[in-house]
Amino acid sequence: MAIRERELNGIQKVAVLLVELGPEVSVELFKQLTEQEIDHLTMEIANVRKIKSSQTNQVLNEFYEMILAQDFMNEGGLDYAKEILEKALGKDKAIETIGRLTSRLQVKPFGFARRADPKQILSILQQENAQTIALVLSYLDSRQSSQILSQLPPEKQTEVARRIALMESTSPEVIHQVEQILERKLSATGTRDYTSTGGVEAIVQVLSKVDRGTEKSILTELELDNPKLVEEIKKRMFVFEDIVYLDPRSIQRVLREIEDQDLTYSLKAASDEVKNVLYRNMSTRRAEALREEIDFMGPVKLKDVEDAQARIVTMIRSLEEKGEIILSRGGGDDVIV
Repeated sequence: MAIRERELNGIQKVAVLLVELGPEVSVELFKQLTEQEIDHLTMEIANVRKIKSSQTNQVLNEFYEMILAQDFMNEGGLDYAKEILEKALGKDKAIETIGRLTSRLQVKPFGFARRADPKQILSILQQENAQTIALVLSYLDSRQSSQILSQLPPEKQTEVARRIALMESTSPEVIHQVEQILERKLSATGTRDYTSTGGVEAIVQVLSKVDRGTEKSILTELELDNPKLVEEIKKRMFVFEDIVYLDPRSIQRVLREIEDQDLTYSLKAASDEVKNVLYRNMSTRRAEALREEIDFMGPVKLKDVEDAQARIVTMIRSLEEKGEIILSRGGGDDVIV
């Protein structure tokens, strides 16, 4: 039965959006859904052809406005988003967009601080306790946080890193209170959001951008009383796809250590960029043999692929710690030596 010209519900809008964005995006989204959600969404995608083009355009425009507003609100808060949207869309359209999307958008706390100079934030935070510093750094841009963490005293660096990694959630009242204090001292306008933060991924993002000396110092101290935490952090510091950031000599050194079976399984689900980088740094004969084996091996379990990639990452980290290879940080000029 054809869908009449009426407002689409949430799942119908998602179906329209995925059809427009293409199968690659759909696959990535499906990985995050339950089996029941996939079934419902698949049915709606099948019915997208019955939706009028005017409705499709409306969905795409709403999605664009949501992303635009989300970016502005995350960057500097609700007032900042209104100001920028007025310039981009006009006053009436900006008010309409904010009004429609505010209830659905997740706005990160400390948006005002993400536009501040890290040195200003450091001067305010350095006298605070480690828990307060960890809370603020876990919400800031990772580049800001890495600069601030690098300038703290060594003993405080370790404690702050530990608290970020072990942080699970913080009460709205505490976040609100810390926000007000920092906001007042920076004389800026902030926004409010009451979500969980921190965790291993947060400290990984920060450590990935500090200098190598700071990283080693923090991890060494953390390992003394929480080796499992350090092991988990190290696993995430360098992921399989980061192989593309290795220099040719390091890649060739790594390839000499990788077992053929691990290499074959790891490349089965690797991006073309990773495959091409590795193929370029091995002999033509080995590259051709790998391509043929991957083509004829058939479907494999995702767990087997992930296990093979994990073994390669562990080996790469081991070679780096021995000083046999150099890991270049993607997204920056810092080099680990």
